[in-house]
This record gives sequence, C-alpha cells and structure tokens, in this order.
Amino acid sequence: MFGYSFHSLLTRGMILILILFYQGSLPAHTEHHREQKGVGIDEKLGQSIPPDLIFHDEKGNPVSLGQLIDRPTILAPVFLACPDVCSFLLANLSTVLGRFPAEPGREFLILTVSFDENEGPLLAMEKKKLYLKMIEKPFPEEAWKFLTGERENILALTDAIGFHFKREGNTFLHPVSLVILSPAGKITRYLYGTEILPFDLRMALLEASEGKTGPTISKVLRFCFSYDPKGRKYVFNALKVTGIVTLTFAFSFILFLVWRGRRRPEKD
Repeated sequence: MFGYSFHSLLTRGMILILILFYQGSLPAHTEHHREQKGVGIDEKLGQSIPPDLIFHDEKGNPVSLGQLIDRPTILAPVFLACPDVCSFLLANLSTVLGRFPAEPGREFLILTVSFDENEGPLLAMEKKKLYLKMIEKPFPEEAWKFLTGERENILALTDAIGFHFKREGNTFLHPVSLVILSPAGKITRYLYGTEILPFDLRMALLEASEGKTGPTISKVLRFCFSYDPKGRKYVFNALKVTGIVTLTFAFSFILFLVWRGRRRPEKD
C-alpha cells in the first residue's frame, strides 16, 4: 500500500509537470491569440517584406522600404502616441544603443514605423528627437528613421511581418516586438517584450548580416511570459512558474524517499 501511494503520486506529479511544461513551451503569441482574437504575431521567419512600400520619414520625405533597408535592420512597429509599452520599448532601445558596440548607420539601421495612419511626420520628428537624446553617446540621425504612412501601406507591412493589432477607441491593442531584417529585407528574428538585452540584439544583427534566421526568444522567455491584452504588455506568469517549481521539488522529494526506502535493509 505504501509503495502504491508513492507510485501514484509519482505518476501524477510527472503528468502535471509535463502538462505545465507543454503549456509553457508554447510561444507567447499563441497564448494571446486565445485571449484577444485578432491581436498577436504570426511569425514569418525567412520571408521578405515588400520593398516597394512607400512611407514618409520624419522630414516628410517619401521613401520606399527598399531604399532604406540595405544593411541589418531593427524594425520597431509602434503607436507613436502610446504612453505605455511602445514608449518603454523605444526608451529601452535608446538605452541599449547607448552602450552598443556596433556602428550605427554602417553596421545596422533602425526603422520605427507607426501603425496609426493618423500619425504624421511632425509627431515622428518629435519622437525621434526625444529618443535620440536618450542615447548617451553621439548617434547619427540617419541611422534611426521614424516612418509614418497611409493605412494601405501600413497594413501591407504589418501583414508581411505577421503583426496583428486592433484599434480600441483612441488607442490600440497590439503585441510588443522588434523584428530583425537582413540587408535583403528578409525576416530573420523576432525579439519580444519591452526589455532588450544587448547580447540578444547583437547576435540577432550578426545573424541578419549573414541572412540567417535565428530562434525567436529563449525557451525561458516563452515559458515565463504571456501577453496581457488589457495592459497591452507581456507579464511574468508567476502562477505557472511557481507551479512547476513546486511540482519539481515535490517530484524530487518523492524520488529521494523512494530511493531511500529501497536502500533501507530489511529487518529480520
């Protein structure tokens, strides 16, 4: 009876751990598809964005994406007037660029593209000046473009990168991600969330320079973070992490007890 209880607990613990790991291994964008229909990211690694799409830069000049993208490129689809996660994303990007070893303009380019057709060059220039000031070293203005455009071209670009958003009043429900492009405009990696690690960004750009597609995000990030459509941000999934840590500890403890019971000498 004693042995049966241990084996029963052991089996149940293993099943629960496998279920939680399976759920946690799903990409974050899969989770937020269930929570908010029509909002999320369908990764399109290896595919290319349309080079003939026309946008306006912060000076109001019409430019095609093909004109701009001729080196590894960081594409940041944002809502420029967003006071929440878009601002955090661009501010954190500015901080990373302040200590980034690669040479901007020559080794990489940044394109911030508004997905709100009501935003224009005036606001784009205002935001560009703001985020360039946050970079704690000289940074060439031409290396970071802020683009706005018409709805048709915006939707063509967001569809090409699998970025799905939804207007809600004066704001948007949307995912948070940087998209890394090769010099030929091929999608090579997605980096999720507002926190940007310099090493991850550096490796993503190196891979893009060679046209290689890389893993989207680490398994830890896929597991520990899920998308909150109400807050429009990725949040730490404490319940899932705590559950697995608890079950893993319990599983280990049960194995220890079983092992110890088997080593105990039988009494005469």
